[in-house]
Amino acid sequence: MHNREPVLSLLSSPLLWFTSLSLSPRRLMDSSPMAETDASAAPPSVSAPSSSSKENLAPLTSRIAELKESKADLLGRIQGLKKDLQDWRSKLDTQVKTYREELTDLKKTLIVEVEQLKSEFQELRNTLQQQQDDVANSLNNLTMKETPEVDATDKEENK
Repeated sequence: MHNREPVLSLLSSPLLWFTSLSLSPRRLMDSSPMAETDASAAPPSVSAPSSSSKENLAPLTSRIAELKESKADLLGRIQGLKKDLQDWRSKLDTQVKTYREELTDLKKTLIVEVEQLKSEFQELRNTLQQQQDDVANSLNNLTMKETPEVDATDKEENK
């Protein structure tokens, strides 16, 4: 990462500038635009910060270090969560693929079994139809055999 100490010194320089001039920010705002331009055009040199500014920077530096550590920890957690999500998606995809294959196999098995049942029912229909035809033929044969006998007994009774 970048070193942020120069940024902190730049951020703290207007405060040092105001205190070194013994001017409040309000008083600077009340001054003329030309005066503001002149005052802002020549900021005081910040090459050697005072010991009080060093004391102010110490807590900020430690806080920045804490924030960097926290940021690194959060980035690590995010990377871990991303990996967990990828692993979960991969496992889910594998499960979905497995279930689809199982369903496809079950569907094929079901189709085969349904076709087999249709064939068996057709055979049963054919067998039943054949049996019905046989029974009908047997009944017709029986009635034909009985009919001549009945006619003969009727003839004998009429005589």
